[in-house]
Amino acid sequence: MINRKMIAGLCFAIGLQQGCIKDAPPNPEADIESVQVESSQLTGNVFIDQINRTITLNLTAEAFQQGISPVLKLSEGASVKPESGTAIRFDGTAGATYTVTSASGKNIKVYTVKVVNVGNWGFDFENWQSHPTDAYEFPIESDNVQIWSSGNPGVALSGIPARRDAYPTRSTTDGYLGSSAAELITIKGTTLSEFVGIRLFAGSLFLGDFNASQALLNPLAATEFGQPYIGLPDRFTGYYKYTAGADYQNREGVVQPAVKDKCAIYAVLFNGTERLNATNVMTSDKVIARAELSDGSDKANFTRFDVPFVYKQGVNISDHVMVAIVASSSADGNEYRGAIGSRLVVDSLRVIPKL
Repeated sequence: MINRKMIAGLCFAIGLQQGCIKDAPPNPEADIESVQVESSQLTGNVFIDQINRTITLNLTAEAFQQGISPVLKLSEGASVKPESGTAIRFDGTAGATYTVTSASGKNIKVYTVKVVNVGNWGFDFENWQSHPTDAYEFPIESDNVQIWSSGNPGVALSGIPARRDAYPTRSTTDGYLGSSAAELITIKGTTLSEFVGIRLFAGSLFLGDFNASQALLNPLAATEFGQPYIGLPDRFTGYYKYTAGADYQNREGVVQPAVKDKCAIYAVLFNGTERLNATNVMTSDKVIARAELSDGSDKANFTRFDVPFVYKQGVNISDHVMVAIVASSSADGNEYRGAIGSRLVVDSLRVIPKL
């Protein structure tokens, strides 16, 4: 194998030693690679969304009020304003921003810091925003903070048209209360997704983040479930209606005549500050309790559910816990099985605390 030393020797031999091997150009990257905050100031792990250039912080009330001094790791040679370690405070209406300049000076990125504060645990899906490039929708809270995600960012990588109605998860005016609700529809895969064996995408909605860095390597791990919860939950309630698609198909796309699709709606309480994902949310030993809709069959009209959190016996509960809420238009959608056309609408979800 030819290495750098051999190339240098060759250059010398032909009289081109000067300038044959040049210094590497300045690094063009301008990324915030990691953000470190004192663990005592956090109720959940820091999440960096490189695609949308956001940094999501789950802070304690004291940290939010007093401010924090994050330590940033940047791309090699990059600089940032405000500098790493600078104290930042939040006014309750807008987060801070970091401006990163690459070592080459040719690339500048602005990251927005968002603080998550889940207080009343009631979700009506009245407010939605659209991704500026891919056009998929996502619900936001009244303070414009995003705490819900879906499989839409992953579907966007499959070559789907950049239209809100092309995606499996979006808003609908067909709600139980108010002007909007969340609509989840199982859709046919694209030519690109079918090439890698994904023949359908279920509509999904979950509390947490979508980690785009895992989307192609491990799609199920890209769905990071959970938000910090204070206290302990007692019940999970809400409204839904559902219509299963006509033909349930397996992962190979073969129709299974004896199988009917069903929806999934559940909440999970678990220990720690690290989110679970679709690979372990049902099996992790961190899970403390579950509240799961038992009847995922067709419901032509909005139907109320009220299910208790069933706690595991003998499980220790840590100082930091998280709650995940997950809904899917096909219960087996995480394994790319279901019926194209299955439609689930959810509205007015609530997590009721223990008194």
